[in-house]
Amino acid sequence: MTPRDAWSPDCYDRFHAERTQPFEDLLELVRRAPGMRVVDLGCGTAELTRRVHETLAARETLGIDSSDAMLERARKQAGGGLRIERGNISDFRADAEFDLVFSNAALHWVPGHEELFRRLAAALTPRGQLAVQLPANFDHPSHTVATAVAGEEPFRTALEGQRHRDDVVLRPEQYATLLHRLGFRTQHVRLQVYAHELPEPASVVEWVRASLLTSYQRRLPAEVYERFVARYRERLLAELGDTRPYLFTFKRLLLWADRRGS
Repeated sequence: MTPRDAWSPDCYDRFHAERTQPFEDLLELVRRAPGMRVVDLGCGTAELTRRVHETLAARETLGIDSSDAMLERARKQAGGGLRIERGNISDFRADAEFDLVFSNAALHWVPGHEELFRRLAAALTPRGQLAVQLPANFDHPSHTVATAVAGEEPFRTALEGQRHRDDVVLRPEQYATLLHRLGFRTQHVRLQVYAHELPEPASVVEWVRASLLTSYQRRLPAEVYERFVARYRERLLAELGDTRPYLFTFKRLLLWADRRGS
């Protein structure tokens, strides 16, 4: 079965404030410079791409995403120096074209970060910056339960044994070493825990349906996917208990690097 587009802008935006805070923290790390040329990899609806473009007063910003559903809404943000294009991050290549490569909660879908970050560095000008935010919560039950359910039948057979990869994101110190090796003279690597107070544990299911579970939705027939979600909900809530409100702790990596010195 050919994977389908499982992204839903409305579902993703249900937790808009919680998902936006890491973006704000990442953007705060970027050094402003006149006339910047920016690329945002995995721009989604491009609402936040527009925020990057305007905050930095960039000369030109390019937003790239592979989801047709996201792009339909993203194109409404285009104009005034902001362009939107369809593309896969895994195919992105540029030769010293950008002053800033920016990516918020997208690169964890792309394996091979040693090679990926080498390509991102190659896309930067000699004074270029890299700013990346990566979810790093793969040891939380919200993720481990999904992996466990994917190993159950009938899901294991329907998925042909495939599961969402949880080994893509490196450890913080590995990114620090990688950035140094790629020639960045200044860097900021931070693992941060975001504490989200949700009404109940079941809210975590809705959160994950808009992100992690899309990797299963793309590969499963609709009826089988709904059974997958029901089983996931059953196992997850048994593990999380019934504390209300529920504190959903979510670890994220914020990476910023500049080829210039401090």
